[in-house]
Amino acid sequence: MHVVSSGPPDEFPSGLPHRDTHTSEVEPPKDQQHPVKWYRSSMFNVTIVGICSFACPGIWSAMNSLGAGGAASPNLINAANAITFSLMVLSSYMSSALMYLVGVKGALIFGCIGYAPFAAGLYTNNRYGNEWFVLLGAALCGISAGVFWAAEASIAIAYPEPWNRGKALGYWLSFKLFAQMLGGAINLGLNANNDQAGQVSYTVFLVFIAIQAAGPFIGFLLNSPDRVERKDGKKVDLTITQNPWREIKATTKLFFTKKFLLLLLWIGNAVFSESVFFTYLAMWFSVRSRALGSLMSGIVPVIAGNILGYWLDRGNISLKIRSRVAFWTLVIFQGAWWTWATVLATRFKETKPTYDWTTPGFGAAFGVFVFLAVSFQLNYLFSYFIVHNIAESDEEIIRYAALLRGTESAWQALSYGLESLTLFTATGGVYMSFVIWAVAIYPTWHLLRHFGVHTSRPLAGDESYSASIERVKEKGAISSATSSGDEAGNENTIKA
Repeated sequence: MHVVSSGPPDEFPSGLPHRDTHTSEVEPPKDQQHPVKWYRSSMFNVTIVGICSFACPGIWSAMNSLGAGGAASPNLINAANAITFSLMVLSSYMSSALMYLVGVKGALIFGCIGYAPFAAGLYTNNRYGNEWFVLLGAALCGISAGVFWAAEASIAIAYPEPWNRGKALGYWLSFKLFAQMLGGAINLGLNANNDQAGQVSYTVFLVFIAIQAAGPFIGFLLNSPDRVERKDGKKVDLTITQNPWREIKATTKLFFTKKFLLLLLWIGNAVFSESVFFTYLAMWFSVRSRALGSLMSGIVPVIAGNILGYWLDRGNISLKIRSRVAFWTLVIFQGAWWTWATVLATRFKETKPTYDWTTPGFGAAFGVFVFLAVSFQLNYLFSYFIVHNIAESDEEIIRYAALLRGTESAWQALSYGLESLTLFTATGGVYMSFVIWAVAIYPTWHLLRHFGVHTSRPLAGDESYSASIERVKEKGAISSATSSGDEAGNENTIKA
């Protein structure tokens, strides 16, 4: 399978990859599948990545979903998160070169290491009022987390069989939200009687530290790409250029392509809001209501995200229809939610309420938080869908994963940095999120409208989401995508 391009790399391809007659998104009968050992299977490995995601970024999100990391005031935690995401921009950007040096498995393990120190910093702040450890933990988290994000995305995309890839994506992303559910349930149990504003019990953080400390050890259970066994008999092929410096240059070049630049605002639309709705939760709700928010911000987005994933994986519906229906549905509903949030935030700035679930008007105030959490998950998943459909090789999948995660980090660093400013906290984030949503619509549509559009060439416009990102290396169809035009012999397979 190869990508047909009507122009140079910085222009749009004339369509999606050709359908390969040897590769199908439809699962074959069991007697036609290759036998695999369960501990070498693609879904076993996606499960390991999912558990790592649960233990590390999932628990991080669980702490954030308490509202300002469970602290009484959101400013310190928002500043710490700004440090984390600023460093993640750099570590995500460097991740593809690091994967060449230590392999994707080594990158995943390295990426797990920095999360527990941040949880420990929150514990010391919550119990003793210590602030410097929070900032140190945030820095260590940022250095490792960017690598983790890029590694987990590459594994979740490249390891599964084509008929499992869409399901594997939804399965993997759900683990992070399962952690939010667990964190919310633990916190709700510990704080169910606290109907006042304030900080959550420090006992919660001891549980979180233990879970995050287990993350690197879980990563050792991952199979390196050459040991994965797939039911279609194909080997996992993750390749990057031989020279890490050339890899960094190639990643930089990909960032400045028209396709990725058009996606920048949509990525911002997807992730800028995280600090906004969690700060909203911290400012206007009681401790036990924040605990309930932590739980609900996991449950509802898991359901919505898997529904979207199944829609995007419907191979019997054209890619053109699937992508456009999903896009405009997200745009319309998100516009309604930001209108709702803007009205409430403007009112709350004057009235300064503290909502408990027994307070009149709680449902209207709390509901918008849940819907914004859903919006975050759906936009996040849809960003992967877009990236999968513009990547033209396995190498580009790795680079796009790094760029996507790095760009997310830059937007979130900006978001958390602004939310740490007292003058910005109450309404500024909501207003700015509304603006980003509005200005992101046209460039994203300009990129997305090319999906599934047929030309005079035999393009697979009706190919499923899973099959559209399958890259079959046969008959020399795909060559190395290096910035200097290196020959294929200069490629190395990532091995742990």
